[in-house]
Amino acid sequence: MRREELNELHYIVLINNVPSICSVGILSHNRAKRASHMSFASPAMQQRRQTKKVPGGLALHDYVNLYFSARNKALRSISHRHRELCILRIDADILDLPGAVVTDQNAASEYARFMPASTGLQIVEEDLVFAERWTHPNDTIMEWRHGSITCAEVLIPERIAPGFLLGAYVSCDASLGQFNALRVHLAATVNQYLFFV
Repeated sequence: MRREELNELHYIVLINNVPSICSVGILSHNRAKRASHMSFASPAMQQRRQTKKVPGGLALHDYVNLYFSARNKALRSISHRHRELCILRIDADILDLPGAVVTDQNAASEYARFMPASTGLQIVEEDLVFAERWTHPNDTIMEWRHGSITCAEVLIPERIAPGFLLGAYVSCDASLGQFNALRVHLAATVNQYLFFV
């Protein structure tokens, strides 16, 4: 993946949490535990992430995790809740922050590779990350691998400041109405494709 082709990164969040994010930014899992917020995170997945440490860096839960594309296996697993969710658009300049890390797949995977963001885009398999489907009916191993690759991440230490927020995507008009009722400074647009609807 080339940096000039990357305009934004994605953060999946409950719409109700957006006002807090616009005020204080996006917090790492460990910082967010100390703040009032609602979560849709899978307890099993969070337990896996809790025990993982980024090589040469912090505990995985001390990073904010962004996706290259929110249309991935993680969002697919909760797409039935799409009306409650939004995808925040994060400025790709976030890659220039000190300590930013890129992974080639879901960071909780036993097979994930980690690299500093300054050179890490080279390990991201763009065609697989942005593929419309990751099913491989005749190859179960490739299907598992591809599903994890769709969740390639950018990890930002501790917090993302509100200034990196560009806007949001929602799944439908009902979600757009809910988002607009928050009266935050971000504009949201409907993008059904990202939400599998």
